Amino acid sequence: MLELTLEAPSAWNYQGRSIVVVSDPDVRAGLEAATGGQPHPREAPVVLVFLAEMDAWRRDNDDVFHSARRSSAWSEQFIAGSAESSRAFQQDLLERGLEREYAVKDAVIAASFAMLAATEQGLACSPMNGWDETQVKKVIGVDDRTDIAVALLLPLGFAAEERRHPGRRPVSSSVHYQHYRTTLTDTSGRTS
Repeated sequence: MLELTLEAPSAWNYQGRSIVVVSDPDVRAGLEAATGGQPHPREAPVVLVFLAEMDAWRRDNDDVFHSARRSSAWSEQFIAGSAESSRAFQQDLLERGLEREYAVKDAVIAASFAMLAATEQGLACSPMNGWDETQVKKVIGVDDRTDIAVALLLPLGFAAEERRHPGRRPVSSSVHYQHYRTTLTDTSGRTS
């Protein structure tokens, strides 16, 4: 499941996300406290903590380029321009204060892959985004790292009971065409 999770796409293929697999009951109890007492981290046998690595673009990424070259996924021209272009892009994000947001998005894409893979294997998962980041970072041992952000906590296990689907709003209230609040009826005379 983790291998499939790490196949998730990432910007510039920098793969600036890590996963801390937490199964120790004491560490899970620490995560429970960091979530304000929500029981999910304690009840699940495993919690995946998805981390966003904001400095991924600064590290040596030759392995990324080598892998893309070996698989013929990227042309030499693309590889040659990628390092410079991506650094300029990332520097722009940094200047606009968006480096964290951008890294978190990559980590959440990987978390989405994990949820799909877990569900396919018959596991239940409960994505969590309510926690004290300082506490979570301390619990998993990265409290000294300002370049790392917590993106998502994902408790995993087998469901104790069958979960009833709480329902979702109709597609027509959440899917828009060409512009926000333009429905399919507005564009074609049909309803979605």
